[in-house]
Amino acid sequence: MRNQTQFAVWAVAVSVVVSVLAYGADQKKSVTVTTADGHHYTYALAEISRIDFKDGAVIVFKDGHEKSFSLAEVSRIEFSPASPSEAQFGRNHFLGKWKVGNGAGSHFYITLEADGQARKTIGANRGTWKVVDGEARISWDDGWHDVIRKAGSKHEKVAFAPGKNFDAEPDNITDAQNTNSEPL
Repeated sequence: MRNQTQFAVWAVAVSVVVSVLAYGADQKKSVTVTTADGHHYTYALAEISRIDFKDGAVIVFKDGHEKSFSLAEVSRIEFSPASPSEAQFGRNHFLGKWKVGNGAGSHFYITLEADGQARKTIGANRGTWKVVDGEARISWDDGWHDVIRKAGSKHEKVAFAPGKNFDAEPDNITDAQNTNSEPL
């Protein structure tokens, strides 16, 4: 029985970590703890500093206060994204190597790392990225900005020249294809 309890604690901890990494800590996103007696406790992810699993689950908020739950009390922990598109297209959806067009008939590769770093095979090859409104927004060291997003049944890469922001008229829009054999 003790091994089953330890496995359950480990499984819950892994799912919490994966969910937080996938969804991030946006103001509109939340975590809901449902206890065995049916009570629901919902907290904004932006307010949570960490969730500890010791003798129970302890949610530590950024302001320092804590909320504890006995693991025997917890029946599930749910993370709520801000919108359905963010639930469907979180960070993990965009991780990996993407083959994208350059707007002039050729292609190059963009690699999006889990730590928010981005690399590309043309121009200044370093940048950073994050998910905003269900799309990957990349800011490159050379001033270019790219977006990778779902467009119908495919993905597209939208490019913005230096000096433009993500709300400007794009310089080009090309196909984007994740070269990973399966989603991460």
